[in-house]
Amino acid sequence: LSKMGGRTIGIYVLTTVFAVSLGLLVVNVVQPGNTINEETRTELMEKFADDAQKRKEAAVSQQEQGPLQALVDIVPSNIIGAASDNGNMLQVIFFVIFFGVALIMIPENKSKPVITFFDSFNEAILKMIDLIMLAAPLGVFALLAALVAKSPSTDIFIALGAYGACVVGGLALMVFVFYPIILKLFTKVRPMDFFKAIAPAQLLAFSTSSSAATLPVTMDCVEENLGVDNEISSFVLPVGATINMDGTSLYQAVAAVFIAQVFAHDLTLADQLTIVMTATLASIGSAAVPGAGLLMLIIVLEAIGVEPAGIALIFAVDRPLDMCRTTLNVTGDSTVATLIASMEGKINPPKKIQN
Repeated sequence: LSKMGGRTIGIYVLTTVFAVSLGLLVVNVVQPGNTINEETRTELMEKFADDAQKRKEAAVSQQEQGPLQALVDIVPSNIIGAASDNGNMLQVIFFVIFFGVALIMIPENKSKPVITFFDSFNEAILKMIDLIMLAAPLGVFALLAALVAKSPSTDIFIALGAYGACVVGGLALMVFVFYPIILKLFTKVRPMDFFKAIAPAQLLAFSTSSSAATLPVTMDCVEENLGVDNEISSFVLPVGATINMDGTSLYQAVAAVFIAQVFAHDLTLADQLTIVMTATLASIGSAAVPGAGLLMLIIVLEAIGVEPAGIALIFAVDRPLDMCRTTLNVTGDSTVATLIASMEGKINPPKKIQN
């Protein structure tokens, strides 16, 4: 609720809008949906019909909720249950803030053992993640091999390859152009050293496709390697893992236009602006878990009048693209945390990574 909170939310929204706009620009220039034929389209729709129907039902259930349901959902009815579900990050954040306020209000000699316990617990979790990461390359290889084996025909590789290139190209522009410009202009951290500092978090995000699972590592990299104050990282990064989905929003823009092109659905300027608005809001509402972007994509498609079952067209390549866009999500969170820390004067980067 402070000035820092307003800056954080504002910057997150601005970067998300930029990501959506960039995705629309790339997909409209390349037009990957015009390369797929009718036979391939039908084959894909039949192959993934069941998965598409499940996503549609989940989206309908979410749309039927009242406008204030989001506020009700922030307050956990069972914190243990919320902490065990990566889809309830906001509930965990709410409880932690409430718990932190309570710790501040009691005598220091009473709160210190609790704080020490959670500091030690956090270090143990980080070490567990380090050990898990040793096996991550084998898991990623097996996942991609299975996806290639399940692809329905050679023709689809052309269309989905062009679609994937649009998504990855847009993500690359965000990572290697947009974020470095922000760092160069507003912080004392050199872009190349920034990427070296957060590389462990990026690798874990790529492997798990989950911003929530990557959060402890992201916080550790930002604090230890970039010198961001814990007061900044402990607020900006958890909020970012929940509402700042630049990669997800860019992907939703590209996917929505791609599916519309496949169905020969001409999108007007008003439709494109609707995508910007709905993709921004949908990415904010996406859970920080693998595949959540597909659920929100249905809402975007319905907003522009495109058949939601069209998400079946992109199921075959969604997992590797999910890995890439989660990497962008984590990179964006780290960039904003560094920017906010610089604006608040609460960053002390090592001299070797300063501009």
